[in-house]
Amino acid sequence: MKKIFFGFVAALAAISLQAQTQEEFLSRYNTLNKNLGPAGVGVETLLDKWEEAYPNDVNMLSARFLYYLNKNQETKIVPKNSDRFLGQKPIVTLKDSLGNPVNYFSETMYDDEQFGLAVKAIDHACEMYPNRLDLRFSKIGALVGYEKESPDMATAALGELIDYDRKFSPKWEYPDVVADREFFDAMVQEYCFALFRIASPRSYEAFRSISEKMLSYEPSNTLFLDNIGSYWLVAKKDNKQAMKYYKKVLKLKPDDITAIQNCIIMARTSHDKKTELRYLPDFIKYSTDTTAVKSAKIRLEYLSGKK
Repeated sequence: MKKIFFGFVAALAAISLQAQTQEEFLSRYNTLNKNLGPAGVGVETLLDKWEEAYPNDVNMLSARFLYYLNKNQETKIVPKNSDRFLGQKPIVTLKDSLGNPVNYFSETMYDDEQFGLAVKAIDHACEMYPNRLDLRFSKIGALVGYEKESPDMATAALGELIDYDRKFSPKWEYPDVVADREFFDAMVQEYCFALFRIASPRSYEAFRSISEKMLSYEPSNTLFLDNIGSYWLVAKKDNKQAMKYYKKVLKLKPDDITAIQNCIIMARTSHDKKTELRYLPDFIKYSTDTTAVKSAKIRLEYLSGKK
């Protein structure tokens, strides 16, 4: 009789587990995530039950990725011998024993083992749902955060994604948006911007590498031509090379405000009055920043000798 009873209880437990729909699991997870975070108390237990019931649920796989990514993650305040770190200003500057200023920055630290499990989870999700573009970019974003000033794996993953997109033209899916070619390019540019903001020698090279890869498929894409101009201007401080790319941009897109603005900046820093006079009218014509336009008009009048 006991065997029958315990067998009945086990059957009820199995029925109870299966009775949870994917939507119910997602709802419970969202509640836990909102109140306790993606690696809070009870999340792992819920994920285990969710995986047992629906091992290929994309929401469960994404939640598993976030769980490992955030588990044992911590934020520390660290000293750095620089004015900026990962594109951020110091949160505080103190004096050392010799009276020299020391900058302190906030830095997110990852547990290597847990990060490896996170990558494994998102790779599995990408294998199960190869057209889910959000999953692929989630992995790249995690790699950028993990590698920080040396984004080698992130650069490789983003480069591979670009090649895959151009060679196979998959029908990408991304929740709540139309994941067309324009959207794809805009997302790549977002990651280029993230690499640029890190502002380390290797992140600048990654920024250049990804921009050049995009240009190998779209030589006239002004987004990435602008990027190469910015690489030469900021990373290499080579105004001549930068100007060459910005002129290419303006030939293709005369109203590109980024190129116009940077041409003016270079002209002003090199005291090149002629070049500044060349681009100020374009800035006044195309800029939507009314305050900046007003200043540009005053500057133009001054250089033109009207004041």
